[in-house]
Amino acid sequence: MLTGLVVFSLGVLIVLLLPTPLGFFFFLVLSMLGKAIFDPSLQAYFGDTTPYSRRGFVIGLLEMSWSLSFFLGMPLIGFILSRFGLLEPFLVLVVLSLVSILVVLGLIPPDGVSKASGQTVLSKINQVLRSGPALAGLGVMTLISLANQLINVVFGVWLNTSFGMQIAALGGASAVIGLAELLGESGVSALADKFNKQRAVLIGLGGNILASGLLPLLGDTVWGAYLGLFLFYLTFEFTIVSLIPLMTGVLPRARGTVMALTIASANLGRGLGSLAAAPMYLGGFWVNALFTAVVNLLAILCLRYVIVTEEG
Repeated sequence: MLTGLVVFSLGVLIVLLLPTPLGFFFFLVLSMLGKAIFDPSLQAYFGDTTPYSRRGFVIGLLEMSWSLSFFLGMPLIGFILSRFGLLEPFLVLVVLSLVSILVVLGLIPPDGVSKASGQTVLSKINQVLRSGPALAGLGVMTLISLANQLINVVFGVWLNTSFGMQIAALGGASAVIGLAELLGESGVSALADKFNKQRAVLIGLGGNILASGLLPLLGDTVWGAYLGLFLFYLTFEFTIVSLIPLMTGVLPRARGTVMALTIASANLGRGLGSLAAAPMYLGGFWVNALFTAVVNLLAILCLRYVIVTEEG
C-alpha cells in the first residue's frame, strides 16, 4: 500500500515540476501504476484481517469509497480549475497522497510476513496459475470486464446517434451511471454476505444479461436509454464488487498475488472489449448488447469452477 501511494505521489510531483505534455504523460503512467499496486494490496489486507463471512460488507464499503471520491472529488477539482488554474489540483493531490501515507503508517500495522518462506514473486504467480479455482475466477473477471466494455465504449456514440445528445446530455448519462455504481456497491455491502458471494455474482450476471438485452429495446426514448444504462451498470457493479471478496477466499496462501492478477484480468478484459466494441458497433448497437449477454453466459460457466477454500 505504501509503495503504491509513494509511486502515485511521485507521479503528481513530476507534473508539478515538469508541467509539460511529457510530465503529464509520466503522471498518468505513475498514477495508474500506483493505483494498480495499492488496490490489490488493500483488498488483500482486508482479506487477511476480516473474516470471510463479513468480507462482502467490508469490500463493498471500500468500493463505495471509490464512487464517493468521484462524486465529491470531481466537483472540487472543477472548482479549483475554474478559480486557480491547471496545476493547483495537482497540489491538492500531493497533499491528499501524503495524508494517505501518514494514515497507512499510523493506523495499519506492518504485516509481519516471514521472509524465510523462500517464495518469490514468480513462484507465487505460478502457484496461482496452477490453481483451477483461481484461474476460473480470473476468467470470470476477464469476461465480465470485457462484456461491460462492449457497451462502455460505444454507449456515448449510440446516444449521440439516436438522440443527437451533446456533451452536456452525455454528462447526465455519466451521472446516472455513477449513481448506479454507487447503489450496486451498496447492494454488495448489504447483501453479498447474506446471499453467499458466489450466488451474489451469479445473480449479478443474470441481471446484467437481462439488462443488456433490454438496452436496445428501451433505447427508443431518451429516458428509456437512461433506464437501460442504469440497470446495466447497476448489475455490473453488483457483479464485480461481489466477485472481489469471493476471490479473496480462493487461494488464501497467495491472496495478494490473486488480487493483483484479478485487477490485471479486469484490465485485460477492458482492453479486449475496447478493441472489439467499435467493429461490433458497425452492425448496430444490438450486436454489442447481444455479445455482452453471450460473454456473460461464458462467465457463468466459469463461475461454476470457482471454489472458495476459506470459510468463517
